[in-house]
Amino acid sequence: MASTRRSLVPESQPVVEMRDLTMRWGSRCVLDAVNLQMQPGERLAVVGPSGAGKSTVLRLLAGLQLPTAGELSLFGETQTYLRLDQDNPPDVRLVFQNPALLASLTVEENVGFLLREKARMSSAQIRERVQECLEAVGLFDVAHLYPGELSGGMQKRVSFARALIDDPQRSDQSMPLLLYDEPTAGLDPVASTRIEDLIVKTTTVAGGCSVVVSHVRSTIERSAERVVMVYDGHFQWQGSVEEFRTTDNPYVEQFRAGSLRGPMQPAH
Repeated sequence: MASTRRSLVPESQPVVEMRDLTMRWGSRCVLDAVNLQMQPGERLAVVGPSGAGKSTVLRLLAGLQLPTAGELSLFGETQTYLRLDQDNPPDVRLVFQNPALLASLTVEENVGFLLREKARMSSAQIRERVQECLEAVGLFDVAHLYPGELSGGMQKRVSFARALIDDPQRSDQSMPLLLYDEPTAGLDPVASTRIEDLIVKTTTVAGGCSVVVSHVRSTIERSAERVVMVYDGHFQWQGSVEEFRTTDNPYVEQFRAGSLRGPMQPAH
């Protein structure tokens, strides 16, 4: 069951480690020799203005890109190949800003898609596992419905259930790294609160750790324990959520206030 999965990652070993990591697009340096560690069970928020490199951080962690220089290690393994080129890739699960559900498949088929593709479990086993994950995100009696029959908030929750699905026959059984890209974008405050609570819950249920990219202050403060501020290719500030609320760091102060005055200015 997804709720009983436990990490085999030693507590002393970071789940994520960036060492002088650099990412360039042509002559533009998106990330410039940044360093970061994430410990097992940690929830991290990556914040900053649009175009600062937050999505690049997610793409690197998801194995969709490789750094130009420096090193990225996940679960103690240096990442030298894209995820699709790895024989035994680390357990990293990306929850998109758009739920990215397949309209022609039912909720059950969407959530259990990867397990069905691998065909190592019976239909009954997959169905049971899907139902457990749907119930974990507060959805009942929706497995037979299609995405178009659900509200936007419910579709988001289905995508969270899909992130909870694990393969019991996976050899390493390590904790997953859950990545959330603007999970509350376009949602009303009540729906946002429900999703923020789900980020904490799904991270706990999966026995993993999470990275949330968001511009929404309530999402940052409710779903994370630690915050990294990205701007001009650097991690300008790192600290706890409580420190994020009170620090006088000029980048964080400008971000909190939504001010036009400060060190973060529009690109020319």
